[in-house]
Amino acid sequence: MSKYASLEIPETPRLAQNIVYFSRALRRAGIPIGTGRVIDAIHAVLAVGFTQKKDFYWTLHACFVNRPEHKAVFSQIFRLYWRDPQYLEHMMSMMLPTIGNMREDRKSLDAEKRAVEALLNGHKAQVPNTIEDKKQETLIEADASYTMSEAERFKTLDFEQMSVSEIVQAKAMLSRLKLPVKPLSSRRTHANRQGQLVDKAVTLRSLIRQGGNIQKLYYKKKAQRWPNLVVLCDISGSMSQYSRMVLHFLHAISNNTGSGWAQVYAFTFGTRLTNITHHLDKKDVDAALAAAGAEAQDWAGGTRIGECLHRFNNDWSRRVMGQGAVVLLITDGLDRDQESDLEKEMRRLRLSSRRLIWLNPLLRWDQFAAKATGIRIMLPHVDSFRPSHSIASLEDLATIISKREDIGEKSRLLHAMQNQI
Repeated sequence: MSKYASLEIPETPRLAQNIVYFSRALRRAGIPIGTGRVIDAIHAVLAVGFTQKKDFYWTLHACFVNRPEHKAVFSQIFRLYWRDPQYLEHMMSMMLPTIGNMREDRKSLDAEKRAVEALLNGHKAQVPNTIEDKKQETLIEADASYTMSEAERFKTLDFEQMSVSEIVQAKAMLSRLKLPVKPLSSRRTHANRQGQLVDKAVTLRSLIRQGGNIQKLYYKKKAQRWPNLVVLCDISGSMSQYSRMVLHFLHAISNNTGSGWAQVYAFTFGTRLTNITHHLDKKDVDAALAAAGAEAQDWAGGTRIGECLHRFNNDWSRRVMGQGAVVLLITDGLDRDQESDLEKEMRRLRLSSRRLIWLNPLLRWDQFAAKATGIRIMLPHVDSFRPSHSIASLEDLATIISKREDIGEKSRLLHAMQNQI
């Protein structure tokens, strides 16, 4: 069927209001649309009319689309909003497979997913099951007194326990999170009148030009630089659900120009190490994660932490670590490779980084103890040991990443390990 098939017009048309709501859906999907463009679209539709059905599509297209990457999103939202009378049910069925593997059995277009989230906007489709249900109407009174506590409860909810709609909402919240970092003091200096250091070379050159008389002192200050962020994310079977959410968070950081990081590098590992940094440069999060999932062939497989860290230390450490890099190691520590020297690779990784922060979703349990061999080997070599099972835990990361004194749960677990010995 052609995409310009018949356009259903209601008996009491409210075309202007529908165009406004349609523009809001486009804006939620990532197409920048201001009030002026919406007004222009309404005037353009009134001027063109409906003598040909395709005129309506191309009129709105001309008003709202000005970039090639927006064409697919516009087309999908237009199809769902203007032509499918049961688009909510259709969209909810489309969202169901996203709880599975990143490489879904149903190959939906990335633009179609964004259209779904934009039109749903956090709402669930309610489809009556019986005729009696259709006749019954329930009046719901909203009490806003507990709104904040409900929001806080959602932030602490475990990613693995979330429903499909909650996962969609969590991804939207993760896309807005930031991970700011404080700049580092460099050995390099530059001229500055308010600087605390006397620039001796410039002062002496001025002295020579003035015949040996010092008329003023020139000052300088140390330059600032920003560190790199290196993320090593475990995508084994026990970590797959958490890894998907963390990668959404990482995509937001990579595309946030105001975060302060010099460069963000991302690697996944399970049975092998995969560099997915270039995939996260894509603006569309669905396209970025789909490409990353396609390249990481060991998704939801086994775990060989020692071997993967060895590959990183040998092949990538000198390229991406630089001076003062912060490393986020995201894994449950359940290493199944007994042949690799995990302790040696962890020690080398620690010496190459400014801070090594271990994010472990197993810390969601209050009584967690370092009983697994891999965890006992890795724990002494990290600077901070933190949970990563919820939105709140990732929000806390933004506050502690620049605090060198923060060690998280490391001291408690090391103390428990010593008592066991």
